[in-house]
Amino acid sequence: MSANVRGAVLALIGFAIFSTHDVVIKVLGESYSPVQIVFFSVLLSFPLATVMLMRDAKPGTLLPVHPWWIALRTAAAVITGLSAFYAFSVLPLAQTYAILFAAPLLITVLAIPILGEVVRLRRWIAVAVGLAGVIVVLRPGATELTLGHAAALAAAVGGAVVSIIARRIGTEERPVVMLLYPMVANFVLMGAALAWVYEPMPVEHLGLLFVISALAWTGSRLILEAYRSGEAAIIAPMQYSQIIWASAFGLIFFGEGIDGATMLGTGIIIASGIYIVLRESRANVSAHRPVLRTRSRPSMGSAPRIGSVLRLSGQHPDQKAEAE
Repeated sequence: MSANVRGAVLALIGFAIFSTHDVVIKVLGESYSPVQIVFFSVLLSFPLATVMLMRDAKPGTLLPVHPWWIALRTAAAVITGLSAFYAFSVLPLAQTYAILFAAPLLITVLAIPILGEVVRLRRWIAVAVGLAGVIVVLRPGATELTLGHAAALAAAVGGAVVSIIARRIGTEERPVVMLLYPMVANFVLMGAALAWVYEPMPVEHLGLLFVISALAWTGSRLILEAYRSGEAAIIAPMQYSQIIWASAFGLIFFGEGIDGATMLGTGIIIASGIYIVLRESRANVSAHRPVLRTRSRPSMGSAPRIGSVLRLSGQHPDQKAEAE
């Protein structure tokens, strides 16, 4: 088995695990506020995060080098997590994924003011086509747009902000800072809000919260290994396999069908995202490759971002470039 094939297989398994993770969120979301689900999933992730943090031998403090960027990234991560958990709770799985898949398109746009990326005509066309796909999925005027749709869009925007700021400051900030601040913010803010929404949980539901954390970390580790094995241009498009799992899980567990408009819009969004990844993988097309180097799903603050772990292990492409 070649390195790229091995990486693709690991990524497919990792994203299948993340899809299972989202099914559990949807199950719990039928009974509990997303605030409560986010709080406990973050709380149960702290032991796993501590083990990872112990691997960071770099001396220094946990004070950020770029406090305002870290503050903005942390706020975006909190909004992303809460919005995504809510969207998964109230929308069909396939529709939620379709909207979240717009994040690479938004990263391409945000890379212009934040990274100084030059986006030429072909990538602009891909972005415009992809955003048209989002409109096809949402069907404004033909269907009622709900708070769930707004939450999914907020998660896509927030995830893009988190990723692009990571590209902006990631080589200067310690990975532990990038990981810890969103987790602590989620813990504090969701904990404070818990007083208004808390519902007692039976032991089996507490067990499902542990399952959410375990699945998130397992999926992250598999995708990490995928990027260590194969080329990013091969691994990145594997995220779109989640729509297959979403369609299957939605039908099996929740009786959700996928209508023609959602299928068409999703296809348009995926095609645009893959085109952008392939364009960025070519030499002399993109200086920063912001989409290609976004290795994690929209950040929810309860699992490590792949780039942070790669930096801890000294295998991030930015570090390699500096060493060369």
